[in-house]
Amino acid sequence: MMLQGHFISALLAEKFKINTNTTYSVWEYFRGITAPTFFTITGFVFMFLLLKQTATGWQNPRIKKGIERGIKLIVWGYILRLSFGLFFGYAHESYYYTDVLHIIGLSILILCVLYLSLYKYRNLFSYVLLGITIISFLFERYYNAIELTVLPVSFAHYFTKAYGAVFSLFPWFGYVSIGAFLATLFLKYKDQKYFYDKLPISLALTGLMLLFLSSPLLLSLGSITGVKIFTVSGNYNYLFTRLGDVFILFSIFVYLRKLLNHSAFIKIGKVTLSIYILHHIILYGSWFHTGLTRWFYHSLNFTQAILGAIAFMAIVCFLVLQFRAPVNNAINTLFRKIATTPVKRLVAKLSFIKR
Repeated sequence: MMLQGHFISALLAEKFKINTNTTYSVWEYFRGITAPTFFTITGFVFMFLLLKQTATGWQNPRIKKGIERGIKLIVWGYILRLSFGLFFGYAHESYYYTDVLHIIGLSILILCVLYLSLYKYRNLFSYVLLGITIISFLFERYYNAIELTVLPVSFAHYFTKAYGAVFSLFPWFGYVSIGAFLATLFLKYKDQKYFYDKLPISLALTGLMLLFLSSPLLLSLGSITGVKIFTVSGNYNYLFTRLGDVFILFSIFVYLRKLLNHSAFIKIGKVTLSIYILHHIILYGSWFHTGLTRWFYHSLNFTQAILGAIAFMAIVCFLVLQFRAPVNNAINTLFRKIATTPVKRLVAKLSFIKR
């Protein structure tokens, strides 16, 4: 979903991107499910692996891994936006924009903090996760474009889209927290009889209710209670409806779980970060600005875009699966060297480069 979505969005000619084109409209709708699914899966997988451990608190090995993962994602978010201008003391304002990796990394760190604060109160922990989703979705129209003048713009990007960032912590952490909430329920009830038989139906029904009934329900609550927030949210309700799409998609995943346990899917599922990094470099060029968008930006017709997207997905996955081990070893070696280099020596080297 991510690979073909980014490819077609970046390279398909503008003249084909019209709402009257049924094919494009259908594709655009399903493309809108990608980010909510991405964030929800992040919360589910991380919390499932965290709570699955018998050790609790700081003794839980997943806490350390989570903190390392969160920081690594944020660092990669900035690395992929690097340009040669930084070596001369200049950075374009877009360098500081937060994107998927920044927000997922920070979200994982927040989940770690929430867990450490509430792991002794498992039920309360679940309700807090659910509450964060509901509140962040309800109030999205109020905080979405708020200007945080008290914060440096580079830091404010994490909390508002007013300065140009594509993704901010909220409302996207709401999807991460609902994914984490689902993980708590999954671990609580997974050993019950017929759990896997009932789960797809439960997820699908919940998804359909969110998709078709959440807006009328919010508007009704606003009319009955007179609370404006319900009416505002109901009139611009894309967050709850997209969550409905995610639940329906999850129900399909669970229903087809035996087919999706194929080793090919498992291997791809383990290298999502590497896939994201490589696709970003090939498509957008990253540091060198020589990606596919440099030559084919908004220039392909439908046939070219579809065939290109299929080839793009296959090539990126193939390259990652074939060369992930040596590339990872090289990257980890570089990170270890940076981590063990004294700060003064690192600053001196950067100063030398700048001169």
